[in-house]
Amino acid sequence: MGSAVQVPGTPRKKAAVAGPISTETREADPRVEQFLDIITTSLEDDKAEDIVVIDLTGRASFADRMVIATGIADRQIAAMAAHIDRKLGEVGHKRVRTEGASGSDWVLLDAGDIVVHLFKAEARALYGLERMWGADLDVPPEAPATPVE
Repeated sequence: MGSAVQVPGTPRKKAAVAGPISTETREADPRVEQFLDIITTSLEDDKAEDIVVIDLTGRASFADRMVIATGIADRQIAAMAAHIDRKLGEVGHKRVRTEGASGSDWVLLDAGDIVVHLFKAEARALYGLERMWGADLDVPPEAPATPVE
């Protein structure tokens, strides 16, 4: 009888070490669009600014969608996060993890297949997630790069 090698760490760390799951083996939650609609509607109701939804399907293993929005003050951002958590819970999504809700420039909500970033304007400009994950990065440049001699 062979024994399996035990690797220390949490399931999340083990998944990170194992690498990304291919899109063929990972099943997307069929309620992603419903949850996305709830999140964006909640943000609009809370007067969030510059709401952006980025499709990460096939580009990232941690989520299928990323939502980025701006709030004016810490309290507004914390309230937006609390409202999203409550509204998703009302429709049966109980596993929303929140980071930074105790008064910071950036609050992160991990709702499984959807990740929500709520920023103050200065922090959003500093981190530039739209530039990092935006679809325009997927388009190859029109002219090939010329080598430096």
